[in-house]
Amino acid sequence: MKKLVSLSALIAVLAGCAMGGNDANMYGSESLAEEDLSTEALNDSYLMAAAPKYYIGNAYKVDDVQYIPSEDLTYNQTGIAGIIPTELNGQKTTNGEVFDASQMVATSKTLPLPTIARVTNLDNGESVIVRVNNRGPFVNTRIMDLSPAAAQKIGINSQSKVQVQVLTEQSMAVKNATIGTPTETVTTETTVQVAPVAEQPAPASQPVAASGDYTIQLAAFYAQDSADAMAQRMKTYGDAVVVNEGGMYKVRIVNLDAARARSVINALRTNEGMAPGLLKNGRWVNADSI
Repeated sequence: MKKLVSLSALIAVLAGCAMGGNDANMYGSESLAEEDLSTEALNDSYLMAAAPKYYIGNAYKVDDVQYIPSEDLTYNQTGIAGIIPTELNGQKTTNGEVFDASQMVATSKTLPLPTIARVTNLDNGESVIVRVNNRGPFVNTRIMDLSPAAAQKIGINSQSKVQVQVLTEQSMAVKNATIGTPTETVTTETTVQVAPVAEQPAPASQPVAASGDYTIQLAAFYAQDSADAMAQRMKTYGDAVVVNEGGMYKVRIVNLDAARARSVINALRTNEGMAPGLLKNGRWVNADSI
């Protein structure tokens, strides 16, 4: 009879081979220290099923690197993705699901679990919709790992540069299925942590200005007070406004040319740890395309 290998031991071996180090926590719990979708995707019972729990978690460190999980419905990033080892099939994920190597699933260091996202292989343009249901990979050169089935679907054999875009409506639907709240009656605000601000009149919600090619979206809230507070704090980066759209209050910095938008995105990533989204003339574009 084969001896069963523990998750921690197996990961340690795999990580050592990949990195030449001793990272025993490439996956798992960190507690150790808008668009057209196919009918097939929307009806996938596994993809949209309720999870054992909806998990975000607090800021944490792995190998002296800090990660700050948040509910970021505007997440749209590019980076390197790898493949989750098939040997982990059947193991528990951070939010209590069971990893199924044959399903379209993925890992993330900061996104809520579960989150629904579109992953595009930038080498060939192929895309797949995945359910993010585990933490990792704790390898700084990669932003996500895909199940073998998801990787195969978009032509990834080892590692590849990808674009990861959170699907807002689908992510909210699977969250609501998990926490037992119907989509149309959700009142819970997002878990983005906003630093206290001095008491002062909150900025009134207003539409995105007509001029200026680029708009940066910082976050989306169900509670206007939270959105107004963030907009007030973000005015140091530019013309920060709150837009009431699709039943949510979205914090945006408007009226930016390409150079200024690039500068602000870099500053937000460095200073605030944010992963902002980018619109050009009202259409979503890759935040790294300018």
